Amino acid sequence: MASQDWLTKDFYSVLGVPKDATDDQIKKAYRKLARTYHPDKNPGDEAAESKFKDVGEAYAVLSDAEDRKQYDAIRAMGGGGARFSAGGSGGGGFDDVFSSMFGGGASTHRTGNAGGFEDILGGMFGGGAGPFGNAGGFGGFGRRTQKGADETAAASISLAQAVSGATVQVVNRGQRFNARIPAGVHDGQKIRLRGKGQPGTNGGEPGDLIITVSVEKHPVFELSGKNIKITLPVSFAEAALGAHVDVPTISGETVTVKIPAGSSSGTTLRVRGRGVQGTGTPGDMLVTLKIVVPKKLSTDAKEAVEAFKAATGDADPRADLARMAKIS
Repeated sequence: MASQDWLTKDFYSVLGVPKDATDDQIKKAYRKLARTYHPDKNPGDEAAESKFKDVGEAYAVLSDAEDRKQYDAIRAMGGGGARFSAGGSGGGGFDDVFSSMFGGGASTHRTGNAGGFEDILGGMFGGGAGPFGNAGGFGGFGRRTQKGADETAAASISLAQAVSGATVQVVNRGQRFNARIPAGVHDGQKIRLRGKGQPGTNGGEPGDLIITVSVEKHPVFELSGKNIKITLPVSFAEAALGAHVDVPTISGETVTVKIPAGSSSGTTLRVRGRGVQGTGTPGDMLVTLKIVVPKKLSTDAKEAVEAFKAATGDADPRADLARMAKIS
């Protein structure tokens, strides 16, 4: 949800990325900064904690396509935040500029918190009724109840936390909140904390705090919903002749997997029930084979390969490639 303070905050500069940065560039920059300024690595450092909050807020907005679109539009029309004030007791201000662009007169037809910036943005981006909605009345007669704006934050968790679920702390407006991350959460998923956003006006309920979850990469395992993916290196002999090999699991145990004879790189085997446990049916472990060829061969090994080549000379692994490659 659009927020008035977006005018004065340059989220691209906070993350150190250009305005045309890709989603991957934004995610990479966030992860690097989140690791640097994480409170666990900087205990008692208020400056680092503040920077961590700024980085999280920037990522939460720029990682959401709709929020980023709104943010870019607001910054573009506000000249980056340097050209307009956000209201005030005098004339002019951001509200009045938007009023003159979209119908005029809003600064003379609002009272208290009934209209203003959020109403204008609501009209532009599909929000509420605006300063002349049914709840507020024309000309500011009556003070309407309005829900507080949603706010954003970000949390970075390990794969182990994503698999088993975890409770993490997020900081928003100087307050710490506990957020329960469910087992099987995926990278980029959003968690909503009800009532932890900005306070409502005229007795309205508070907004929500929306947390964007970033799952740190693991060198072996990858989370895919309730399934766990792993790439398993195998030798040429194991792939050609078949074998039984031990494969690590996320629980710390190993499971024996049968590799069928004649397997190729990219073949995926499913080990049922070895994924995320959580509630309901457990996920599976998806084991993708990768044939590893030795960089150096002994004399005997080389002779064996030459013999294999001679024995299988009639086999052509690319026999259908040319036919399948035709595009007409």
